[in-house]
Amino acid sequence: MSPLARGQANGNDAGLPGDSPTMTDRVLILDFGSQTTQLIARRVREAGVYCEIVPFNADPARLAAFAPKAVILSGGPASVTLEDTPRAPESIFALGVPVLGICYGMQTLCAQLGGEVARSAHHEFGRAFLTVTAESALFEAISGAGGREQVWMSHGDRVVRLPPGFRAVGISDGAPFAAIADDARRFYGVMFHPEVVHTPHGGRLLANFVKGIAGCKGDWTMAAFRRQAIEAVRRQVGEGRVVCGLSGGVDSSVAAVLIHEAIGERLTCIFVDHGLLREGEAEDVARVFRDHYNIPLIQKEAGARFLAALAGHAEPERKRKIIGGLFIDVFEEEAQKLGGVDFLAQGTLYPDVIESVSFSGGPSVTIKSHHNVGGLPERMRLKLVEPLRELFKDEVRALGRELGLPERLVKRHPFPGPGLAIRIPGEVTAESLAILRRADAIFLEELERAGLYDAIWQAFAVLLPVRTVGVMGDERTYDRVCALRAVTSTDGMTADYYPLPHELLGAIATRIVNEVRGVNRVVYDVTAKPPGTIEWE
Repeated sequence: MSPLARGQANGNDAGLPGDSPTMTDRVLILDFGSQTTQLIARRVREAGVYCEIVPFNADPARLAAFAPKAVILSGGPASVTLEDTPRAPESIFALGVPVLGICYGMQTLCAQLGGEVARSAHHEFGRAFLTVTAESALFEAISGAGGREQVWMSHGDRVVRLPPGFRAVGISDGAPFAAIADDARRFYGVMFHPEVVHTPHGGRLLANFVKGIAGCKGDWTMAAFRRQAIEAVRRQVGEGRVVCGLSGGVDSSVAAVLIHEAIGERLTCIFVDHGLLREGEAEDVARVFRDHYNIPLIQKEAGARFLAALAGHAEPERKRKIIGGLFIDVFEEEAQKLGGVDFLAQGTLYPDVIESVSFSGGPSVTIKSHHNVGGLPERMRLKLVEPLRELFKDEVRALGRELGLPERLVKRHPFPGPGLAIRIPGEVTAESLAILRRADAIFLEELERAGLYDAIWQAFAVLLPVRTVGVMGDERTYDRVCALRAVTSTDGMTADYYPLPHELLGAIATRIVNEVRGVNRVVYDVTAKPPGTIEWE
């Protein structure tokens, strides 16, 4: 993604439905603050159905204008038994479309439609088992009456009385109404979380709801999105000119190629090489965009300028602000030389849009502060073009393949805007950059050689601000420690460390210690990233 801030104002109303490309069938997900709401969207899209997430308290008129074929109410951390906790807009139940409530979503659905929810002495958190007690379209091709399904529960309240028209179709040890159905109105509820991997058939259940019950055709593909997004860019830009802040990462690269396909030479990419990139990355960006795609590209080498600005600064957020501010300055200098530019293109993704409108704030402010490096100055007076704002990361990769981008670029691991500077705790120097860049390259080379690069979401080296005493040959050394991280994820919202084989770790460590002067010890990070914490970098 471009290091420019995501979701800036400048006339861009982010986060509410109605502004996205027109899809044949669309599902609306109302967010009550669950950490796994994004997973609901991912499962629905995996079924080939387009969906969007909005806060539960979004304007009802905008929700109706979205014209959903179905509505899903997410889980959430609140209790329906307390006053002033979130409720679904009453208008949702009058749309005449199917509604599925998940956990808190089921509880508020029941409470609002005449049922009763109470605190439970028997809480259910984690793996549980659901017994299907009656036939239901929700469990089509999953379980019939009497079937037993593993599910994932996370609730302290439970429904104790169903609203009129509902029947129980599933029970668990802690929930007498673990799955419910009102077939006449096509309203359903489940106390478990079908979106998580710990509910093995949860994806099938969601597909049953959006396709079998709601009648969505499941025809949302990257080919369809490509056509619609190109037309949307053409409508928005008209005869205007666009400048794109190209970082070399997947997001900004895919955005640039898509926009170029839409408007051709009226797109100019500006690549600010701040000297904080991975080994060979600047050359690769220029080769792909200037030579392969023939996209107008301005490459500004500014490494010395960034390094001078960072001198003497060790605090991470201060380094971010320095990099972000200087990036904007350099970018603006180059953009002004072009003249007559009307739009700024960014590789904003859907998780960024969701975070920007989170109803509870939650961790999103921390995430954006942690991940972004700058803001779009008002003086630039450019309107934003964000063609990827409806996509998750893996969908961006799929779009990149649809557009014909080189596989090495499409599968490239995520890389933060501030680059290697935030992988060097402490002051950034030319020496520390050289050490980290080579160690990082060796790590990635060995993962490629072992055939593991594609199995890992993100892998990188960190140059720790500590030194250790060691013996190399006949000499005593006092050099740096290099930490390695390799994590698995789907969209970066949660992650776990990748269990690299000990033999491979040994080979990587040996190469780094032998080939990178200044490092005498290598360690491997095995921490995980739970939902709601800041992004891996």
